[in-house]
Amino acid sequence: MSEGSRYSVGVDLGTTNSVLSYVDLAAETDHPAEAVLEIEQLTQPGVVEARPQLPSFLYQAHEAEVSTAELSLPWGQSPPQLVGYVARHLGAKTPLRLVASAKSWLCHGGVNRRSDFLPLNAPDDVVKTSPLAASAAYLAHLKAAWNYRFPDQPLEQQDITLTVPASFDPAARDLTAEAARSVGLNRFTLLEEPQAALYSWVNRSGDSWRDQVNVGDVVLVVDIGGGTTDLSLVAVTESDGNLELNRIAVGDHILLGGDNMDLALAYRVKAKLDAEGKSLQPWQIQALTHGCRDAKEALLSDSDVQAVPLVVPSRGSKLLGSTLRTELTRDEVEQTLVDGFFPQVGIGEHPRQQPRGALTQMGLPYAQDAGVTRHLASFLCRQSNAAQDFFGSAQDFIKPTAILFNGGVLKAPKLAQRLISVVNGWLQQAGAEPARLLDGADLDLAVARGAAYYGYVRQGHGVRIRGGLASAYYVGIESSMPAVPGMPPPLQALCVAPFGMEEGTETSPSQQEFGLVVGEPVTFRFFGSTVRRDDQCGLLLDYWDEAELEELPPIQASLPSAGRQAGEVVAVRLAARVNELGTLCLEAIPRDGEQRWQVEFEVRDV
Repeated sequence: MSEGSRYSVGVDLGTTNSVLSYVDLAAETDHPAEAVLEIEQLTQPGVVEARPQLPSFLYQAHEAEVSTAELSLPWGQSPPQLVGYVARHLGAKTPLRLVASAKSWLCHGGVNRRSDFLPLNAPDDVVKTSPLAASAAYLAHLKAAWNYRFPDQPLEQQDITLTVPASFDPAARDLTAEAARSVGLNRFTLLEEPQAALYSWVNRSGDSWRDQVNVGDVVLVVDIGGGTTDLSLVAVTESDGNLELNRIAVGDHILLGGDNMDLALAYRVKAKLDAEGKSLQPWQIQALTHGCRDAKEALLSDSDVQAVPLVVPSRGSKLLGSTLRTELTRDEVEQTLVDGFFPQVGIGEHPRQQPRGALTQMGLPYAQDAGVTRHLASFLCRQSNAAQDFFGSAQDFIKPTAILFNGGVLKAPKLAQRLISVVNGWLQQAGAEPARLLDGADLDLAVARGAAYYGYVRQGHGVRIRGGLASAYYVGIESSMPAVPGMPPPLQALCVAPFGMEEGTETSPSQQEFGLVVGEPVTFRFFGSTVRRDDQCGLLLDYWDEAELEELPPIQASLPSAGRQAGEVVAVRLAARVNELGTLCLEAIPRDGEQRWQVEFEVRDV
């Protein structure tokens, strides 16, 4: 327990909703009670309510739109940029002022995530913000809500676990940490969301979790939230007679989730209106998408609701004659989502890549294929050897024996049932037993709950999931060769951190020496791999398949010359360490002298 800390706090900084949970660190049990903070927030102008979730939306209100008196929160007045339910409420009517999916933008290496460009394509009179600042705004609200409820135990003094997708690259993890520090939260660690969901399941199951899984089980964690689909595999092993959980694989960062589904429903409603001779402007489709989100949640969470009315706003009678009214039915939602996003496919059917146009608007790199089941099939095939180290058998695809769901999308019974049906169809064809569903998880709150429990586990209680780095990491090494016109020097990849390297550990310096350019601007190229599981630190690759290594955003730096000439090439050996946040630091150690150069995986301005 850190000095002055009474609680282990878990924060799920979600794409669609953010949640804060906490555990009393003084509890003397392996399965402590997790509480969820009821977050005070504006639900509409002038109305303050406490809700367990803070919608991850930010609204840039016009000065004439709401009065200052209507923005008062229990701890003081809210700034013109509103967050939470009120932002979602107002943004459904005026989407051009709404910032959504900041978390997805935070991991988009193709943009400067510190630059103010959201809401995307908004008019010049709308104040812009950055993905980093929007994420910090959600954390600032959570901090204010906590400190209002617990004035004697301020959040900045508690042990915080902040969750990130398992597929977040080091740059996105670093930005998440930067957002926390920017609002005064410095005592925190990062945890992968699927692991947090599994921690929550373990804690809520009590001692009975050991009766639900056995040695040799492989648990598939499927987390489908508002913006992403996150896939992980956890093996159940035994040590000294006790069951252990080992995270053995994670999937790629797939921008495919509830946001895609809301848009699909909006276009279905648009087609219905088109058939009635009622056309929509692009801005109206944006507004309709937000309306479909609310309708979808109502229809999928309450079996008694068969249809939800939708109102499409207009900008005056000259545009459409009158405000459009229609509805979204349960059948329309289920047909669109079940068959469109969870198609019945074979294990060999993987995501389809469509030819892309040369020019495109700036936007998020959404998955081109909306079929979640095809992405899942690809993941299980790519990770076919993930359990070989534990159970010693190679497979054509890894065969999960249990499934744990997380994310609001899978609260819909028909979507969950279809996904289980597809997976068990693959297993049946392979002659394997069907996978069983691990139930009892709260799909909306599990990540925050599990993060709070993880902080408690780190104090020496309960069951810890072994994980380490979810990828092997490599740094690019330029080959030394005579210049050839039009041909860059061949690139090699040096493994600096193997798969599964634990946080808080470091590697030994490499046996081989490399030349490091100091005193002038240089570029470091880094790569990651979730499939090269056996590469050890110091392995130098001169060839790899395109699917094996993924290049990460490069890092530009100018390393101090330390008394040497600018541009001098210094002979160094390379070592690496991973801190508690999962940030990888590369260290260059010269042959002589005490000077050392360090480069961390940090996002660069682009």
